[in-house]
Amino acid sequence: MSAEEERRLARVALTWLAEPGTRAVHRLVERHGPVATLDLLLDGGSPDGWLHTTVAARSAAGDARAVAAEALERADRLGARLVTPDDEEWPAQVASLATLRLPDVSRRVDGETAPPLCFWVRGGWPLGEALDRSVAVVGARAATGYGQHVATELGYGLAERDWTVVSGGAFGIDAAAHRGALTAGGLTVAVLACGLDRPYPMGNAALFDRIAETGLLVSEWPPGAEPLRPRFLIRNRVIAAGTLGTVVVEASARSGATQTARRAIHSNRVAMVVPGPVTSAMSVGAHEFLREQPKARLVTGVAHVLEEVGRIGADLAPPVRGPQRATDTLDDDARSLLEALPRRGAMGVDRLSVRAGVDVRTALRKLSLLEELSMVVRRDDGYALTPPAKPKGAAAAEGAGLPGN
Repeated sequence: MSAEEERRLARVALTWLAEPGTRAVHRLVERHGPVATLDLLLDGGSPDGWLHTTVAARSAAGDARAVAAEALERADRLGARLVTPDDEEWPAQVASLATLRLPDVSRRVDGETAPPLCFWVRGGWPLGEALDRSVAVVGARAATGYGQHVATELGYGLAERDWTVVSGGAFGIDAAAHRGALTAGGLTVAVLACGLDRPYPMGNAALFDRIAETGLLVSEWPPGAEPLRPRFLIRNRVIAAGTLGTVVVEASARSGATQTARRAIHSNRVAMVVPGPVTSAMSVGAHEFLREQPKARLVTGVAHVLEEVGRIGADLAPPVRGPQRATDTLDDDARSLLEALPRRGAMGVDRLSVRAGVDVRTALRKLSLLEELSMVVRRDDGYALTPPAKPKGAAAAEGAGLPGN
């Protein structure tokens, strides 16, 4: 076995011995390399008591190197590959997880947020290239029709503009975002919390196959690994740090989606939230996140998302404006005169100038302008508003001597 193969095998073995994100393991690998770290842990030299216990428990179930070798063989049969930091396609942005520290941590899973040791990948795209221009779209599994519609539109719109759509492959918002990207013929990446050969949920198995054909399935866990509850939070740090921003579309009061957005903020990424009905239980968590996180941004569509994650000055969302009206181009005097005219009948210039608060000379000049714009008509007894145009059908009926509708 070559030195490179030994290093790769050691990274797989370390991921099996201790859950991904374990900071003590990451520090040892940074200091001693994966092979020496594996030897150290297997010899009982763990610097942390709980890690020593975990390694001992896992080692009792089998030889770590043998388990790693079997995982590599299973991945090969599956058509998947192992990607490590030594490979060109490694996504460099996940290195920022080395400095991720969540405040007010009470659970170990919130503190163990170190960078990955390796990834298992299924699909033809280079992982780093796929994540280079990417946005995560996450949210509630029990999504409403509104949420699924928004997620689909976001997935489609981002993919249409050559952005990679990243999510977790779950029911609801995740699946809608993936499907939107696939419908647009774009690239989408599903980051799983289990082995690539055990896609979860099984109801999305066909979706995972479609994603693998044109995008990527990614996991830190070797083939055969089960989707245990803590692994979803561990996985979420990769979604947050591996993308340029995270959009939350619907989230209940207790939601993993807001945890992903929280990790995004503390990884110096953009966290965005789509607002929902205040009466919806599926938007409570999203709205609370907006209230509690000053850095979170409210977005309502693809244009807003691109303004947050795109190039400065090049991806600005167009300003929101109402319908263009003919009066929008008028100055204050002309608009005052127009408003001063009666809804019916005409009014003389002298009286009109008093009512509008302008002098007679200005009134005559502005009324001439309004006449040119076909907004007023001049009569013998003064000026009047131009009557609204009749519908074509009514005009034709009158011309034919027929009663109008």
